[in-house]
Amino acid sequence: MNEMTVVEIASPGGPEVLRPARRPRSTPGPGEVLVRVAAAGVNRPDVLQRLGKYAPPPGASDIPGLEIAGHVVGDGATLRDGDAVCALLPGGGYAEYAVAAEALCLPVPRGFSMEEAAALPETFFTVWHNVFERGRLAAGETLLVHGGSSGIGTTAILLGRAFGARVLVTAGTPEKCAACTALGAERAIDYKQEDFAAVVAAHTGGRGVDVVLDMVGAPYLERNLACLATEGRLVQIAVQGGFKAELNLVTVMQRRLTVTGSTLRPRPVVEKAAIAAALREHVWPRLDRGELRPVIHARFPLAQAAEAHRLMESSAHVGKIVLTAPAGL
Repeated sequence: MNEMTVVEIASPGGPEVLRPARRPRSTPGPGEVLVRVAAAGVNRPDVLQRLGKYAPPPGASDIPGLEIAGHVVGDGATLRDGDAVCALLPGGGYAEYAVAAEALCLPVPRGFSMEEAAALPETFFTVWHNVFERGRLAAGETLLVHGGSSGIGTTAILLGRAFGARVLVTAGTPEKCAACTALGAERAIDYKQEDFAAVVAAHTGGRGVDVVLDMVGAPYLERNLACLATEGRLVQIAVQGGFKAELNLVTVMQRRLTVTGSTLRPRPVVEKAAIAAALREHVWPRLDRGELRPVIHARFPLAQAAEAHRLMESSAHVGKIVLTAPAGL
């Protein structure tokens, strides 16, 4: 069979524009492998792409889906036919088969289901690079995570605590706050009821936090800077609330602050491969030992991708949303 089942975006719009289709089976090029997909993660960029607000990078598949788990088909340079892997993709995950850069494939951790493995790449790559590499979070420091109940947020809680940091989070309901503290957050701030900057100041005795991981953007900039301790680092990974704001450079200079950020999807494979190597060295052994496990809120068959997107847009979930068994469409 040279065809595969996929879920494609018929045209920009609501979840209903996601539709099953048949496409030619993907063919791997140099440095790539073909993976028979068992599960695929759902992420906010998938929703933005569906809305027509986030085009795939040049050369990437127009099929949504940035992370998968499954089995390698055929031999690669280092991977062998049948190897169980999870992989970070630039697109193409909502499909029966997907092409992945071999350097961005990581082994399915010991004892993990395919659904759990598919929930790892996008958030673990993002959090490791931004919190630990760009934000330089160290043991004994304090991290503030906005959107603590999201896939990124729950991963940041788990990794922050695993590497010896104190973690504070914001979330939008008492239930989400409770879920975050159950995962290990020291304090969960209901941003609809509390001023997070005031809570951070009180909780840290006026010192502030060492790193802020933010997805909101412009509306939070001033308060994010206020939350930072001297030598603190603000790491921006999304701008869901807006991307233009005034920055008080005197504040940055006086407290020697760092404002940084990054995107992941458009970056060259060689740069993402360096993150994969760091994860394999520092994080994967903890996964293999069962010390860390992703939080999965819901699983949907690939045929119900539209329902998964509706849940994502509702923000009612805590943790990850995963599509299962694409071959069963």
